Amino acid sequence: MSEHQLKEAIHTLKETGVRITPQRHAILEFLVQSMTHPTADDIYKALEGKFPNMSVATVYNNLRVFREAGLVKELTYGDASSRFDFVTSDHYHAICEHCGKIVDFHYPGLDDVEQLAAHVTGFEVDSHRMEIYGVCPDCHNKKTH
Repeated sequence: MSEHQLKEAIHTLKETGVRITPQRHAILEFLVQSMTHPTADDIYKALEGKFPNMSVATVYNNLRVFREAGLVKELTYGDASSRFDFVTSDHYHAICEHCGKIVDFHYPGLDDVEQLAAHVTGFEVDSHRMEIYGVCPDCHNKKTH
């Protein structure tokens, strides 16, 4: 499945006039395969051996290009570091309060909550996000052993 997602993403970029450089391909491939919602720094560290001349700025610039093309979502949380998610379909996140791991979970959309919020507040509601905080199984097991 991830190979198919990568090909689709490359096709989308080409359609928007973005040239596919080896660095862009590698960053995109890392995002498609990663289920960890990496930061730009995580991506840089993972790829710096393969591309010694690549800078963190290059990673950020490419992530911006991917975000503008609708291929990734930028997730901002309290720790001031953006994380990037290749899964752009509607879903929610469970976040470990100890290690910071973010795990996707799918739940029926909360469109009725948006409609109620719009009705009660008079806002024109564009979107929402839901985050669940707790302790992941790995951190829980470390605490109990």
